[in-house]
Order: sequence, then structure tokens, then C-alpha cells
Amino acid sequence: MSAVPELTLPVVLLSHRGPVSFVRDDDEVSATRGAGGLVTALTGLTAHLADAVWVCVASGGEDAEVARSAGGSPVRLALDPEPRLLDPDAEAGEDVTGRVLTMRLVEIPPEVHQPFYGVIANPLLWFIQHRLYGIGSHPTLGREERRAFEEGYVAANRMAADAVIEEVERRGGKAAVLLHDYHFYLVADLVRQACPDAMISHFVHIPWPGPDAWKILPPHMRDRILRGLLGADVVAFHTRTDARNFLLCVQELLGMPIDLAERSVTVGDRTVRARSYPISIDVETLKAVACAEEADQYLTALDAQVGDGMLVLRVDRTDPSKNIVRGFEAFGLLLDEHPEYAERVVFLALLQPSRQDVAEYADYLTEIGAAATRVNAAHGTATWQPVDLRLASDMSLAAAAYRRCDVLVVNAVADGMNLVAKEAVVINEHDMVLALSEAAGAHDELGRFALTLYPFDIAQQADALHEALSMPVELRHDRLAHAAEIVRRNDVARWLRIQLRELASLTPDEASDEAGDDVPIG
Repeated sequence: MSAVPELTLPVVLLSHRGPVSFVRDDDEVSATRGAGGLVTALTGLTAHLADAVWVCVASGGEDAEVARSAGGSPVRLALDPEPRLLDPDAEAGEDVTGRVLTMRLVEIPPEVHQPFYGVIANPLLWFIQHRLYGIGSHPTLGREERRAFEEGYVAANRMAADAVIEEVERRGGKAAVLLHDYHFYLVADLVRQACPDAMISHFVHIPWPGPDAWKILPPHMRDRILRGLLGADVVAFHTRTDARNFLLCVQELLGMPIDLAERSVTVGDRTVRARSYPISIDVETLKAVACAEEADQYLTALDAQVGDGMLVLRVDRTDPSKNIVRGFEAFGLLLDEHPEYAERVVFLALLQPSRQDVAEYADYLTEIGAAATRVNAAHGTATWQPVDLRLASDMSLAAAAYRRCDVLVVNAVADGMNLVAKEAVVINEHDMVLALSEAAGAHDELGRFALTLYPFDIAQQADALHEALSMPVELRHDRLAHAAEIVRRNDVARWLRIQLRELASLTPDEASDEAGDDVPIG
């Protein structure tokens, strides 16, 4: 990852998921890297800064043991070549090469974490923000949800905030505090009250709907969420629409005047800015995975499976927002209307089961399997299975499929960004056509060079698949080249730089002419 700008302020970062998780093997604790683009990006940031600490939730038994052993203090990790926990009693004499990261684990008791995460954060906030509820029947909020908010979400946010506050106070009360995502909407205001000199940003990585969607929540929940976020100096999103929706919620639900032109709201003597910074990927790291021996082996197998035919691909978690069932139904309709694709096209779906302890997600996984079975039963032959559904989380396999596919399908009903679209366009070797939902944040940047999908219209999606599969190779090549150039130019290092410059511009001694603008696109 390329260098990030120097900050005179130390950095305290908070997210639910951390850079590593711990496992025990034969009485020895080892660390494994966290998954996902956000974790990779933030790991690169914290490891490149002179004074940074990453606060996160202890996610399992060994994480909790490490947290207890540290006694509420941060631990240090050597990241290269593989992550390992450094001995705090031998730090001075330990020979460490490569990147070192400081992490503080917050142990949230199960009786708090379950309602915090399993009732409020997922599914309630996630479903509201992705507009997944059919409000004629869902959700119903009762005593359990009220208790879960107070005794789970509020309590967990207080615990996380306390840890952040302690880390800021260790640094003299002044720090750049970078908060992330929907788990911790209340933290910014708690930190602001305790550390008024901190510079605070909160990045929301999922969609932010308008005021009507938030009216699902009663005022005692939604108002606290909004006021919690207004404790920040910058509230950031992936798209301008999300940033605007946030300000409209502040105006309509809290009755506060906003400035849409400046994208800001005045809170007491402070100005809170709403900004959009579309996240991207670490291109070089992805290319290294895609060109490794394991990915090459998968690519050979895919070539043998598809032969001279064409490969349609999707790579997703089995989340209802990803719209997988309608995607299969659209593919089935394509085969109904275009029998010439029989035995010529394979739809490979690499799906990672998600949140199976939540009933809605477990039910949706069942629906996904049934939809794939219907397409295969209607159109499959003794030698050809139209839908190849694989439940797996394997980045080497995904990278090989990105390289080989002819069409990538992203038909989400709502998506903060969708990094799959960005990953595929930079490593594809088959002049791939990107079929991209207008409801994905990535559409703002890549939509001009994609076929737009309307996520609820399976007939339109079937037509778009036909257009993609029959598109002239010159046009395919040109569209893919333009999309890949956008991603390479607006990589994850730039996403980080622009945010740090925005925060730096808010402190009088670090004014910067480069701050304050959204990342250019196109």
C-alpha cells in the first residue's frame, strides 16, 4: 500500500472487526489476519502511522483471553510475514522487522454483545439501512427490542467509547478519532463529551436511507443515533446521495437547520460536515493473490469446466440485500427466452454464508438453494449444469473466477459500495462485461462503463445478461479498460489520504488546500 500522509495528531481507530483474530493451538496463541477490504485498508493505515491504536471488539474466546491478559492495555502485533503477538515484557530487545500495529481489544460480555449485535445492529439497523423490511408485517418492535437497544447497543457503545476515550487521554486528550460503521453510532458524541479537543470522523460503510426509512425506529432510538453521529466533525459515506440523506434526516427528524450546499449542519458552536469518499481496493495486493499458484490452479479447473463457453459470475455473501434469488430467476428467464445459450453458459455463484444465527439470513440461504435448483432442474442436461452454486469463502478461487469470467453480476437491492465490482475489473483477462445494479455505490463511479441492472426487474436483468453475452469484443474491451483505470486511479490509499486531509484541514495548525473535496471519479 502506498504511503499515507503524516499527521501531527495521533490516531485512535474503532471498528467492530479487528485486524487479526486469535486462536489457540497446543497451548500457544497465534494470530490470523482479518478478512475483507476494509480491514486490509485500515491495517495499512494504522501500520504506517507513528502513533496509532486500533480499538476493536474481542470476537471470540481467545480474543477475550488476550484482552484479559493485557488488562485493558493495548497489545502490539508484528504483521510481517505473518501476524504474531509481541511479548510486552520483551519489547525493547525484540528484533522486529516490517510493520508493527498496536491494537486494543474490548471484551463485551455475551449478554451485552448478543442483543447489541444480534438484535439491533443485525438485523434491525442493517435491514433498515438496506431497506429490506416489508413494512406491512416487519419489523415489530416490542419490549425485547427496547431492552436490546438499552442493554445491548447503548451498553456496547459505552464500552467501546470508554476504551477510545482512555486511548485519547493517554495521548493528552488530542487525537484523530476514526470511527467505523453502524455498530457504533453513539460513540462520537460520548467521545466528544469526554475529549472536546479530539478531531472525530465517523465513516458509515452501508447505505443511509432518507427520513421515511428511519421512521421505523421510535424517536428514542433514531434521535440518539443521529445525535450520536453529530458528535463527529465529519460524518462520511460512500456516495453523495447517502451524505445528503443523512443531512435530510437531521433536518426532518431532529428539526435542525442544515446547509445542503455546504453539506453541513451547525451543532452548538461546531460545524459537522457530511462527506462522501467512495472506498476502493488495494490493487497490488489483489493482483498478488490473483497471480499466485493457488489461483492459477483454480483458473485451470475453471477453463476445463467452461471450455469454449462463457462464464457468468457472482461473488457475494448470502445476505438478502445482495438479491441473489432474483439474479438466478433472471438467468432462468434468459435461458427460457434464449435456448441458444444451452450448454454454452455457466453461472458460477461463489457465496459465503452470512449471519446464519439470524433467522432472516438462514431463511434466505434456503431460498437461494431452491432458486438455483429450479434453474438447474428446468434447463440442465446430463452434461451441463447451468448454475454452479458453491458455498465458499476462498479469495484465491474468487480471484481466479474474476480473471476468467465473461460477465460479472452485481444486482444488489442496496449496497454501500460493493468492492467485488472493483476487484473484478482490475484483474479480468476475458474482456468482462460488468452488469451492475444502480443501487450499488460502485455505480456512481463505474456505471458509465457497465450495463445497469434494475434490481427488482428480472426481465430487464435477463435482457442485460443477453446484451452482455452478445456484446462485440471491441466494446467489451473498451468498457473494461475504462472501468479498470478508474479503480487504479482511485485506490484505497487515495481513499484514506483524502479523509486524513479533511481532518487535518479542520485543525488550524494543519490547514491544507487539498482537503474538503470528495474523491474525483471518472
